[in-house]
Amino acid sequence: MPLEIMTVPCLSDNYAYLLHNSDSGQTALVDAPEAPPILAALKSRGWTLTDILITHHHWDHIDGVEQLKDETNARVIGAAADAHRLPPLDVAVSEGDSVEICGESADIIDVSGHTVGHIAFHFPNSNAVFTADSLMALGCGRLFEGTPEMMWESLSKLAALPAETVVYSGHEYTVSNAKFAQTIEPDNSGLILRIEAVTKARDAGKPTVPSLLSEELATNPFLRAALPEVKKAVGMDQASDTDVFAEIRRRKDNF
Repeated sequence: MPLEIMTVPCLSDNYAYLLHNSDSGQTALVDAPEAPPILAALKSRGWTLTDILITHHHWDHIDGVEQLKDETNARVIGAAADAHRLPPLDVAVSEGDSVEICGESADIIDVSGHTVGHIAFHFPNSNAVFTADSLMALGCGRLFEGTPEMMWESLSKLAALPAETVVYSGHEYTVSNAKFAQTIEPDNSGLILRIEAVTKARDAGKPTVPSLLSEELATNPFLRAALPEVKKAVGMDQASDTDVFAEIRRRKDNF
């Protein structure tokens, strides 16, 4: 059976995720922006936290780890390459590793770009990937530490996952991402429909995350940089995929 996944809104626009195996009673957390809403969510479900998965070192993804560790003694898992600036890790992982979480194997993917050492957790049996600030709904993370080459490589790895994979990203940025995406492909019919759905969801106070990878492949300009129609749209018909991605990211930074 796939894991039960619960979205936990944190801070002003962050998301944390609880993953639960009802057979074993194990519960894992992906990222810990702050402890109180996560503890409240655990209490409301009667779940006991067994694992904390960290995607990257930014404060709004790790600030709750210490309190959650103190209160639950959960195992903390994060990137070996980032261990020097993460909370103390019980398990350090690298790309290509698999680790058992809630009775299911999770594959580790290096998705450096937003930061160097950022990782994603892919749960093939549950058709879920937790991407935090790498691939986001209709967007991707700003390149604070990495290069366009790094981020394009990272996004290409994620794009190669099965199209039915559900993408759990770290923030509610979809409305602003959608407005930008429309500047790149204003005539993309799938994007137009998605913008309508995103607007309706936010007007109703509902989250727009997670999203299907198939949706991202059809509408997210950062995943579509290799397509001839997108290269033409940005006036870079003969440019490399990486250069087109870099131009789209530059435009978003100035949007």
